[in-house]
Amino acid sequence: MTNSNHSQSNDLDTKLAIVTGGSSGIGAELAVSLAKAGWDVAITYAGNEQGAIEVTQAINETGQRSFYQRCDVGYSEQVNDFVAQVVQHFSIAPTLLVNNAGCQTWAPFLELKEEDWDKVIRTNLKGCFLFSQAVARVMVEHKSGGAIVNIGSGCNKAPFPNLVDYTASKGGMEMLTRSAAIELGKYGIRVNCVAPGGIEIARTREEAPDYAQTWGKVAPLGRVGFPDDIFNAVEFLATPASSFVTGQTIWVDGGVFTAPNWPYEQSYVVEN
Repeated sequence: MTNSNHSQSNDLDTKLAIVTGGSSGIGAELAVSLAKAGWDVAITYAGNEQGAIEVTQAINETGQRSFYQRCDVGYSEQVNDFVAQVVQHFSIAPTLLVNNAGCQTWAPFLELKEEDWDKVIRTNLKGCFLFSQAVARVMVEHKSGGAIVNIGSGCNKAPFPNLVDYTASKGGMEMLTRSAAIELGKYGIRVNCVAPGGIEIARTREEAPDYAQTWGKVAPLGRVGFPDDIFNAVEFLATPASSFVTGQTIWVDGGVFTAPNWPYEQSYVVEN
């Protein structure tokens, strides 16, 4: 199903962003924050239509235009249709793509099911590829340039136990980011990755009531992260402030994945 704010604009200064997986969690936070920063925003959702409706309403309340449509990012037909619908609706090319859609399964390596592996790789890695390709083609056609920001994870750098498929997908995203940046640079398209660490959102609070304390105490900066921390990095990579930055991963993790696990010295660990 598709819905939107139907007002049209031919303003050449209009900023249009696509956020995949924008109906909940970090994706929803990013979509609304982009709208507050002056972007029109189109979002995809997979199963949470009510969440998509609420996010687009929040976007509209900022005075920006919105669009949402169901789209499984792992299937090219749906991705291409979504991008075409967005261009038709807004009458401009998107200049920002945030590849946020993702899923994960928890299972030991020896017990991971093939179908779970396929779903996670299809969504997280193939979806990132398909959307980046489709949006980049539009940017090239319209000679608009733009930015692609992939939302990575601590798994970009460190293997997580019981998350072999998720870790493989995010590691692949790291190299996809670099490869795409090299090839798309000549078109004025920059490709970067934002890799969050422990970020406190409604889901993580529900999964672990001590989430903030657990992650905060192992971060050299001494706190857990919040969605605004991710948005600040995404906004930087979306604007001319980062016009000479491409192929990079920005870690938004309070230093967690930089700090070594020394066996005898952990002076950076914050004592509560």
